[in-house]
Amino acid sequence: MNCNNLKIGALVLSATVLAGLFGCHSSQPVVNVESDLDFCHGRVTRALADLTAGDSVDYTMIPRNIAPGDSLWTLRPAVAEEWCSGFWPGVLWLDYEATGDEEVARQARNYTDALASILDRPVFDHDLGFLMFCSYGNGYRLTGDAHYKDMILRAADSLATLYNPAVGTMLSWPRNVEMFGGHNTIMDNMINLETLFWAADNGGDQSLRDIAVHHADTTMKYHFRPDGTCYHVAVYDPETGAFKRGCTHQGYADGSTWARGQAWAVYGYTVVYRSTREQRFLDFAKKVTDAYLSRLPEDHIPYWDFDDPSIPDAPRDASAACVVASALTELIGYVDNETASRYKRELNGMLLSLSTDAYRPTDNCRSALLHSTGHHPAGSEIDYSIIYADYYYMEALNRFAKIKDLSNFASL
Repeated sequence: MNCNNLKIGALVLSATVLAGLFGCHSSQPVVNVESDLDFCHGRVTRALADLTAGDSVDYTMIPRNIAPGDSLWTLRPAVAEEWCSGFWPGVLWLDYEATGDEEVARQARNYTDALASILDRPVFDHDLGFLMFCSYGNGYRLTGDAHYKDMILRAADSLATLYNPAVGTMLSWPRNVEMFGGHNTIMDNMINLETLFWAADNGGDQSLRDIAVHHADTTMKYHFRPDGTCYHVAVYDPETGAFKRGCTHQGYADGSTWARGQAWAVYGYTVVYRSTREQRFLDFAKKVTDAYLSRLPEDHIPYWDFDDPSIPDAPRDASAACVVASALTELIGYVDNETASRYKRELNGMLLSLSTDAYRPTDNCRSALLHSTGHHPAGSEIDYSIIYADYYYMEALNRFAKIKDLSNFASL
């Protein structure tokens, strides 16, 4: 595909237009969103060719990661205890949004449908939002398929069963209550509030909105330090709701700032403000965003934990950068002009770095990005390509291309 013909909906933005939009001088580079999405499309179609070769295709096996030096996606069962299964169908839907490629849309449907049986069993943990909203949510947004809407509503009702009214949050990991010594809520859970808000606005029970707001308020009260950085895990007494402690599971230490956890906070509170329009949530979204941005290295891509003492030799986490970049495309529409200009510069810098050879594979690797970190303390997926990095990267690029019309980000 010629990148000059790549369409984002009905909108094609040139670098010149973007430079004016972002207030950049002609001497400053501006991300070439057309070229970057064209690159992603090439990686998607190569991966699909691998996955759909042969007489039969197993749509229940979903791309998860690519190890350093490898080129093909490692696959995992879609309906096992796997929190990432929704990202690959989401990547396909985002690629279809960018290109209009009907074959990609057909495969997006096939991979989305493969997740249906997840809702036929009791909810395993909070990740149901990631699983169903990235897949069925994008599918409904782009096709209006009523079946997809029903699946999102079912997912929201299942998520709500994890809510503990005594605490005011959803239980993230039922399997880890004993390990943490109480009701555990992880920062990642902020992303799943979008499913609850959406469901409440699209035919679901209004109690879903109440749960989401209570969760956001309780998390805001206990999950953060005075400087706006977050713990990965907050532990509460399940009977009284008393806050017991903040700690980490995937970060360097209990008192450190795990980069992707902070990224989830940026994205999550941006969504909460969009869904409520309550000033306290916008103020807090800015606070956690500034805490993240203030600690970035020069190339705008964070180390996996901002407090790893081995910096600058510590691994980076491109996935965290992608999550924040996607959030910033929306947040700039809610803040004052001065703050928006600052966030635009940061956003542009993030996407520029991600488009360089430092983070982009130059060989036959099927992913769009290198250098993400999954679970560093467990020695898992360190310096890998990981599917959720590609998902949030493509979401950020699609949103960036539509930046003049922020209503596109307001809801599904």
